[in-house]
Amino acid sequence: MILNKTGLRYNGVDSGINRSFCFQMPVIETHELTRKFGDFTAVENLTLAVERGEVLGFLGPNGAGKTTTIRMLAGIISPTSGYAVVAGQRTDQSVELLHERIGFLTESPGFYQRLNARRNLEYFGGFYAGIKDLKSQVTKYLGVVGLLESAEKPVATFSRGMKQRLALARALLPEPEVLFLDEPTSGLDPEAAREVRDQIVKLSTEGRTIFLSTHNLAEAEQICHRIAIFRTRLLALGKPEDLRRRLFSRRVAIRLESIDGEILTSLKRLTFIKRLDLEGNRLSLELEDPQTMLPEVVKEIVRTGGRLLEANEERRSLEEIYLNLIKEDKG
Repeated sequence: MILNKTGLRYNGVDSGINRSFCFQMPVIETHELTRKFGDFTAVENLTLAVERGEVLGFLGPNGAGKTTTIRMLAGIISPTSGYAVVAGQRTDQSVELLHERIGFLTESPGFYQRLNARRNLEYFGGFYAGIKDLKSQVTKYLGVVGLLESAEKPVATFSRGMKQRLALARALLPEPEVLFLDEPTSGLDPEAAREVRDQIVKLSTEGRTIFLSTHNLAEAEQICHRIAIFRTRLLALGKPEDLRRRLFSRRVAIRLESIDGEILTSLKRLTFIKRLDLEGNRLSLELEDPQTMLPEVVKEIVRTGGRLLEANEERRSLEEIYLNLIKEDKG
């Protein structure tokens, strides 16, 4: 287990991360950020704040404006209106200073294929004036991403996962406050994708701020503190569990050996059950507070002779939340 100064605990990607730590000052702030291409609006009035050490999942369909947003935040293109502040710098001003403080991993990073991993990083690291000892910095981050043993091999011999880890090392060379990651695990096999996710969470525990654009909803739910669902404009922002409560009622699923009329009649007398649905030997109940109310339901079932096999709260997936919001936005 890792415990950093913010109180974030991480027990491995599969078990998720604790989203309860207290955030500090915002490291990314946008104020009505807008980008138009002629008559087409790619990003409309985006206002949000991302805190130090936070992993923000930026989710949306293809063509939603996610990459355009990241390019504005990274100072690559300017907004049509509004502005953003990243790591203390206006992104449409002082771009050179901004680039010393951020790292950017694109979906398809490019390298010089005939050069080895070390020489590639030394070349790209030479663009950062703030790196004092480039050779030791390159060695450090080759080790961080697990490529030290492959440092002298030509990049052309690397797998897709190794190239993605090398790209992450390149983004980390200036030791940025903020990392922008655009589909960092796209096309990777499960093992390589997990390695990249593990690195992202580790960087967060070190206080780095991660702005993660991904189509992998399960991945976002595993490693992100908050989720922003975006389609030209911001549709929703919050912790996954908060978005669930906002969009869906809380329900519990109860499976019995059998269900008779007496059990149903007794449950209908419980006024705190908002809705009861029956399918075979399975009950689905809508409760305002399952944690406190479910024991009372179980007690009533046992009292009337029911034999309980299973009882748990139904959990809506991030995919259901995402699709619900996108469908609503389409009208």
